[in-house]
Amino acid sequence: MSESSAPRTAPPRPAVQAAPHGAAIFRSLTGLLARWLPRQRWYADKGRPLSGLSLVSATELLPCAGGGPTPGLLHLLVRTVPQGAPQGSGSCYQLLLGVRAVLPPALAPALVGRPSDGPLRGRAVYEALVDPRLSALLLERLRAPGTLGALAFQRAHDAAIPSGLPARALGGDQTNSSVVYGEAHILKMFRRVSPGINPDLELPRALAAAGCARVPAPSAWFEADGQSAAGPEPLTLGVLQPFLAGSTDGWALALKSLSLRTDFSGAAHDLGRATAEIHQALARALPTTTLHGRQLEQAATAMNERLTSAAVAVPALRPYRTGLRRSFDALVEYARRGGHLDAQRLHGDLHLGQALCKDGEWSLIDFEGEPARPLMERREPQPPVRDIAGMLRSFDYAAGQHRAPGPWVAEWATAARTAYCRGYAGVSDEDPTAHPALLRAFETDKAIYEVLYEARHRPAWLHIPMTAIRRLAG
Repeated sequence: MSESSAPRTAPPRPAVQAAPHGAAIFRSLTGLLARWLPRQRWYADKGRPLSGLSLVSATELLPCAGGGPTPGLLHLLVRTVPQGAPQGSGSCYQLLLGVRAVLPPALAPALVGRPSDGPLRGRAVYEALVDPRLSALLLERLRAPGTLGALAFQRAHDAAIPSGLPARALGGDQTNSSVVYGEAHILKMFRRVSPGINPDLELPRALAAAGCARVPAPSAWFEADGQSAAGPEPLTLGVLQPFLAGSTDGWALALKSLSLRTDFSGAAHDLGRATAEIHQALARALPTTTLHGRQLEQAATAMNERLTSAAVAVPALRPYRTGLRRSFDALVEYARRGGHLDAQRLHGDLHLGQALCKDGEWSLIDFEGEPARPLMERREPQPPVRDIAGMLRSFDYAAGQHRAPGPWVAEWATAARTAYCRGYAGVSDEDPTAHPALLRAFETDKAIYEVLYEARHRPAWLHIPMTAIRRLAG
């Protein structure tokens, strides 16, 4: 895309700025960002060209327009408008950009570009989180509560956050960005943000207040003024939590078990118990409700709508629509027979990668929920079976990733799934297998979500959820 063909800057919303040249800086960056944003792993509107970018807020954490050797640090909230979308729609993204006259070779892969005009003309603008010097500054901001422009930094009253910790950005397959500080803390910076408290801040704080030690309690966090994003509530931008050094995530443990052909049932059983304990703590800490007939029918309708939408985007789903809808019809039938489901706050995107194990003890992390769903939907009470279905799908995912398939791989997944449900039932009053039709409906809904996700982000993995689709539709 040439500079002349870049999306025009959309009519600006009222923006909060703590950058002396915020609007001018943004105008000079519009073309660069329009090319750079869609290539990022966490960009949610892949496949839809941009028709506009608008500035929500600009805050200089370090001065950016100077000519000296000290790097600048610019925080931006920008709203994107995909082509064909109505004006005012789109997504709000958080960007943290470094500015240097000369970019060190180690930071060259993080380059966004060099503006051809404006206050940053000729200077290198780059992704700041990969720069340990600038990431360290962000930690110091979190250590000292206060406000700067649209940004507000807060800290838990009992949190011990050491100064001077070395910073390293985590790579890998993430929908957000994370930085580890020493072996003490990890910062998760949300990329696509919406007005309202993010569950990854709300739920761990509630669990800490309830005395649940299976989830790291937030040490600090930062937010943006919601008024600057045309919403009444602040936007959660990042959460700092203790880093569970020495732990291994469940995905790595499962793949190791598969490679060594060892039984995973014991670990899965303990993970089921940990999940039930966290569900019980959430039910004590936050409001619960009960879903009755009409509400369950609406849930089945939403599942059918997600299937219809996914089948439009992923043609491979289309032959299985009739079989998959039978699972949702069973949920409707359960509702019409007078069935009900208790609902509460959940993890929302539970899988093996969100579970950490150290010395045989499991912890859960990343309570953000499924990033593709609207924030308000992720904050609604849901039946615990949704989390359980997500973990069951994860055992199948691990088996699907194994490079030496055979009957024993399917047996490994079945044994893990069974052990997980037994562990959960050993703590909870609810046995996940007591209503197989309900579990199947939620597992089908999750598999459809996975198909859409993989088709958009990891096409090489699409065969894994499609294997489940064929089984669930059969």
